[in-house]
Amino acid sequence: MLEKLSFIEDRYDELSKKIADPDVISDQAVFAKLCKEQSDISPIVEKYREFKALNETIQENEELISDSETDKELKELAEEEIKESKQKIEAINEELKILLLPKDPNDDKSVIVEIRGGAGGEEAALFAGDLFRMYSMYAEANRWKTEILSSNPTDIGGFKEISFSIGGAGAYSKLKFESGVHRVQRIPSTESGGRIHTSTVTVAVLPEVEDVEVYIDANDLRIDVFRAGGPGGQCVNTTDSAVRITHLPTGLVVSCQDEKSQHKNKDKAMKILRSRLYDLVQSQQHEQIAQERKSQVGTGDRSERIRTYNYPQGRVTDHRIGLTLHRLDAVLNGDLDEIINALITTRQSELLRGEKEE
Repeated sequence: MLEKLSFIEDRYDELSKKIADPDVISDQAVFAKLCKEQSDISPIVEKYREFKALNETIQENEELISDSETDKELKELAEEEIKESKQKIEAINEELKILLLPKDPNDDKSVIVEIRGGAGGEEAALFAGDLFRMYSMYAEANRWKTEILSSNPTDIGGFKEISFSIGGAGAYSKLKFESGVHRVQRIPSTESGGRIHTSTVTVAVLPEVEDVEVYIDANDLRIDVFRAGGPGGQCVNTTDSAVRITHLPTGLVVSCQDEKSQHKNKDKAMKILRSRLYDLVQSQQHEQIAQERKSQVGTGDRSERIRTYNYPQGRVTDHRIGLTLHRLDAVLNGDLDEIINALITTRQSELLRGEKEE
């Protein structure tokens, strides 16, 4: 590990020199790439330098203790400082192990979130709306931008399905664990007998990708335009502005009708299609390394029931890590940090355990 850390520190110093070079600064593309690389390894270098400084402190104190001319009181102080430094080094060692774990290349990306009502009809659609609100509030707390790309609202205020983007650095690293089946247990507003119903909603979190990352041949697309419609006669256009794009090789279909402009609807539909195709390719690659994907957290299996929201008891349970919180209202208001941080920590533990086994 020390050899790897030394190499990373040398690379950091090399990047610092390159970034200060006027020729590099004049090439904005290269400059941005180098700055990004330096920023990525900066936390590792900072911890490594802290690690080296503590080792130097230990060495200096050991020399002080071994010196016959050092008085007793000073030796005791030196021994105490050695003890404290060793404790700090142990903690830094653990931090460095986590910092050196392979990084998901999508972690820094923005995301496209797709929420669909499952079992439960109107109640499932209402809960899909609740989850959209939850993620929107979480995004707002992180100062990320949310934009609806496509939606199919119901008459009573929910969504049969809704796709939206959350733009912000690191959005995928936080939200990627949300993919799966979310189950809700509550008394529907339409239930006169006061019985608790169980409904489900599926959530898919896709990394948002640029044009250059996914090549789509125009000949592989069938683009249909039609007149948009909505519940209760709302959102009905008098022109064919809604767009449906079919990717013929895979059969993926994306529709968008939220905008009045056909051009804007097409742009949004293409954004969703690119992310779905990217996700499809990734899923195929991940099947080849199934053992890694079987880990408890982050399997990406969207048929998996990952979380239950129980309204009568005011609790939320994440079934992958056995975490139960009795603060449902806070979670639904976007306070997801405790759950997400626990999922990230468990994932890191799984990766560390995998490296030790290798």
